[in-house]
Amino acid sequence: MEIKNPLRVIIFDCDGVMFDSRQANINFYNHLLARFDLPPMAPDEIDFVHMATGRDAVKHIFRKTSHFEEADAYRLQMEYAPFIKDMIMAPGLEDLLSKLQRDFLLAVATNRSNTMDDVLQLNGLTGFFDMVVSSLDVKNPKPHPESIFKILSFFELAPTQAIYIGDSSVDYETAGAAGVCFVAYGNEQLKAPFRANSMDDVGKIIETFNGCHKT
Repeated sequence: MEIKNPLRVIIFDCDGVMFDSRQANINFYNHLLARFDLPPMAPDEIDFVHMATGRDAVKHIFRKTSHFEEADAYRLQMEYAPFIKDMIMAPGLEDLLSKLQRDFLLAVATNRSNTMDDVLQLNGLTGFFDMVVSSLDVKNPKPHPESIFKILSFFELAPTQAIYIGDSSVDYETAGAAGVCFVAYGNEQLKAPFRANSMDDVGKIIETFNGCHKT
């Protein structure tokens, strides 16, 4: 007997999944540091800002200075469009979204803030998503599960009807706290129920999904 796919909503993280945005983040935050005559980020700071909210990222890289509030205010007024060209869309993402939107609701849960709309718009992805939740839309950003709960509540769905695709330990913790199945994208170090290294892998996981088998 054929098992019906229980999924109703597919939730994507942005950075590290939909886009390789590491270089864009480096350029953005180093530009911010340079404005205050500070040196570029160290490797551990690069790793931190890749997963953090914008405000937390600025707080971290300016933690040894007195410029945090001024730098964060500047961040919010900066034009992000010049940095979007440094973001590399995951190969096959548009094709996958086109296929998935026929049968599923699509959403984004990200710790990006005021840059998210520009990222989607300038890459022609806005029309694919039924809901986008950034750090500005919640009181508690990831790894708190509020962003996932907000999506589930909006669509009146149970956690078992959702799957979250992320690349970091923050995403893994978020999915676990929300009780939704997790796909570890491009990160073999995460002990996730599913792993994917391409959008083709993601499509196959969703197509054959019949429940979350936790590891």
